[in-house]
Amino acid sequence: MAEALDALLKQPSEWLRGVGPVSDIVMSSRIRLARNLDKFPFATRATKATQAEVLKLVRETLGQTVTLKRSLFLEMGSLSEVDRQFLVERHLVSREHIVHPDHKGVAIGEGEVVSVMVNEEDHLRIQVMQSGLNLRDAWALIDGLDDELSEQLPYAYSSDWGYLTCCPTNTGTGMRASVMAHLPSLVLTKQINKVLHTITKLGLTARGLYGEGTEASGNFFQISNQVSLGRSEEEILENLDRILKEVIHQEQAARESLMTGNRTQLEDRIWRAYGILKHAKTMSSSEALDLLSAVRLGVDLGLMNGLTRKAVNELFIFSQPAHLQKLEGKTLTAKERDTKRAYLIRDRLGGQANV
Repeated sequence: MAEALDALLKQPSEWLRGVGPVSDIVMSSRIRLARNLDKFPFATRATKATQAEVLKLVRETLGQTVTLKRSLFLEMGSLSEVDRQFLVERHLVSREHIVHPDHKGVAIGEGEVVSVMVNEEDHLRIQVMQSGLNLRDAWALIDGLDDELSEQLPYAYSSDWGYLTCCPTNTGTGMRASVMAHLPSLVLTKQINKVLHTITKLGLTARGLYGEGTEASGNFFQISNQVSLGRSEEEILENLDRILKEVIHQEQAARESLMTGNRTQLEDRIWRAYGILKHAKTMSSSEALDLLSAVRLGVDLGLMNGLTRKAVNELFIFSQPAHLQKLEGKTLTAKERDTKRAYLIRDRLGGQANV
């Protein structure tokens, strides 16, 4: 099990590649489907024996699908706390999925594009993640897998309400479509609160880097639909796409404003951040995210040469606590992690960037 996770550590996730449409602003696109199996009690009523039965049935079925035939399947209860947190940091499982881990599992497809959580809040949480603004491609992939699974695993479904889920907010399509947007210029120009207020009124919600219950850090905002009932999957995607285009336009306009009206101050902020990252001996996770956000903006605006978006994206993840401990091969205290984080960033940045 540990060797399988070490293999993940050595290969970058597909969604970190920094490619795809509007990848300077949209780091990744994700679609998640919530599904429950017919004739099995939902999570709030399920016994441990029922959960074990669902886990076994789903694992066998996933192994027969075209998409996940060669997937890595991990049982959460057999993993260490660090390994479980490692999966959260890679966005392969939710924070809720690592709590009370017995009889829970996750299947991880090649490149970490597709993952399926078993026995989270619902029996199945099917997820597809792509680099850049790629909601349509993600939907095509997850829709095909969902059809394939439904042929062998009858879903709990109502002709009146759609797919039945543990939480009523997911009932209907069971779909949560989201993008991870990097919006540093809207934050710098103090427009972000107005933008977030507007998208909320239009039926979307914005969360932090790790979804529900997390605050925005590193100027990253996970923007997604709030409602899945009463709208088709196509309508959800169209609404999200339409509003995202406006958010992207606002961020682009803010970047242009900073470049034309405050370029010296902007460059100073970016290069100061790079200087700290290159020379600091200790660094907290939150400070690293903020400084890397500034450097990523510099790369995206063409103000830094020799440093790639992919390299910066990977540092956002590899500087997280569980990744640092996996790289070190042992448990680290908070102080030791801060030292290791600073060393990792210094080492990976090297002498790459120049004006």
